[in-house]
Amino acid sequence: MKISYFIANRIRNPKGRSFSRVIVRVGILSVAITVSVIILSFFVLLGFKNTIKEKLFSQTSHIQVSKITLNRSFEEAPVPNNSEYFKQVSELPGVRSVSRVAYKSVILKSAEEISGVVVKGVDKEYDWTEFEKNLVEGRVLHPDSANEIILSTRIAGILNAKVGESIFAYFIQDPPRARKLTVTGIYDTHVEELDQLYVLADLSLIQRINGWENGEFGHLDVYLKDISRMKEVKSQLLDIFPQDYKVTEVEELLPHFFEWFKFLDRNIVLIIVLIMVVAAFNMISVLLIMIMERTPMIGLLKSLGSSNALIRRIFLINSSRIILYGLLLGNALALVLSFVQWKFELIRLDAQNYYMNYVPIEWSWLAVAGVNLGVFIVVLLVTVLPTFSITRISPVTALKYKD
Repeated sequence: MKISYFIANRIRNPKGRSFSRVIVRVGILSVAITVSVIILSFFVLLGFKNTIKEKLFSQTSHIQVSKITLNRSFEEAPVPNNSEYFKQVSELPGVRSVSRVAYKSVILKSAEEISGVVVKGVDKEYDWTEFEKNLVEGRVLHPDSANEIILSTRIAGILNAKVGESIFAYFIQDPPRARKLTVTGIYDTHVEELDQLYVLADLSLIQRINGWENGEFGHLDVYLKDISRMKEVKSQLLDIFPQDYKVTEVEELLPHFFEWFKFLDRNIVLIIVLIMVVAAFNMISVLLIMIMERTPMIGLLKSLGSSNALIRRIFLINSSRIILYGLLLGNALALVLSFVQWKFELIRLDAQNYYMNYVPIEWSWLAVAGVNLGVFIVVLLVTVLPTFSITRISPVTALKYKD
């Protein structure tokens, strides 16, 4: 066994009521709090972002393909139903699903109330996977059912409409048209910007109202297997469609949400930096106190011919042990708290402000590994600084040192 490890093992648990015994525990606790807070921050941040993205993607696809038009309203220019384009998009390796969609403005009227909304007409290939998570009553649309509609809880509340009841849809055009529709489902994403705007119906309803023939539609909704490949898939779509088509990413459709995500990322980085600085200063204080308490031992080792590097290594070994104990305690604390919140949803939120009813937890073992490795390396490197004070300790002075 190397002499540095031997001495480090002998002095790591000081006997009696040594002040360094208390300060070592403080160091362990400091590292533990740092690790647990950072891990919890990552879990909650990922939970918030992924939960909100799921809600957004239940109404908006990852990529939209439509005709270029100067019209800025929700009325869309008809897109020809080109089966070759549809097949090419469906066969792209990064694409999960493709569906034909159309938007149209409409006024809904119940027995007593009215509400202006946008009807989103979807075809039978529409991917209901994300949307069904937000369905609170009823069911999704039956394929080719032109007389069914799904409302949000907000719009259903305004109209005082319930599942199974009928409402009238008035399409403002020349000539005006009206349709009687049956409410088959009610959804709630808690995203006010979407819930107060969109209702869902079958694409055939809008096709008939607009007089579109041969399967014309408003745009293609493209869902990806991996959202990180969005730029790659967008480039492939631009190669497939002619120049009079535009390919729009979800970040362009809902820019304020993705700007908010970036703001959250910046805040988390700032919090992590501040926590790491506090933990680093705590560890510097711990090591300095340990060195001061062991000044006579340092003097004795120097008088016996020990080098400064060997003595510094002794204290760095003990410092690394403090960090490791702190990592173990911090991981246990973070994982237990995360599991309790994930399982029982104890911390509740106001859905109107946070888009969800409780603090979400998204498990990421890659984040846990990164946090542990990062904290260990950064804090250990910082604790190298106080060990340089050993070089200024004189053996003669150290041997005369009194606690």
